[in-house]
Amino acid sequence: MSTLKTLPNLSFRPEPSTVKYWTVDDYHRMAELGFLRSGERTELIAGQILLMVAKGTPHVTSLHLLGNTLEDELKGEALVRRQDPIVLDDFSEPEPDLVVVRGGILDYADRHPGPQDIYLVVEVADSTLKYDCETKDKVYAQAGILEYWVLDVKGRQLHVFRDPSDDGYVSHTILRESARTSLVAFPDVILAIQTMFAPKSV
Repeated sequence: MSTLKTLPNLSFRPEPSTVKYWTVDDYHRMAELGFLRSGERTELIAGQILLMVAKGTPHVTSLHLLGNTLEDELKGEALVRRQDPIVLDDFSEPEPDLVVVRGGILDYADRHPGPQDIYLVVEVADSTLKYDCETKDKVYAQAGILEYWVLDVKGRQLHVFRDPSDDGYVSHTILRESARTSLVAFPDVILAIQTMFAPKSV
């Protein structure tokens, strides 16, 4: 477990005197004791336990398309994990839609990946675009995540965040579906944005 850190300076935080901020250890203990409902998907962000939005069909389709493409292109050089927890610090254990991490499955048999393990975090957004681009980006940047993508299913475009800082990502580029991009950690892996979406219906 990392050393105790201060909470990220996020705009959605209420007054500290009115809210109990949970640690990752608290969060795990609550799950073990049954305080979190079985089958109800939650994640811990900046000390707050948040319900995760149900995923629609386009969301699921794009997640599978991107995940399969990354697995094919990376050829075992990194591990692609889908909708599994990562630990950013003592107050945040999100469950992003996809992460690319170093090593293999057994490297995470007794722990979740942390910032030092992560090459890329991806959130697929249909109804959560504003939150993913204006709140979660700061959480990931402050944790030092090298690269963060938000796949906008409705707009059929990709938000690429790079160069993390304590104030957020320095670089935010929006790519249309006709564009291509690569990963900072794997510049030879070039992906067509169009392949991340289901074909348009006629």
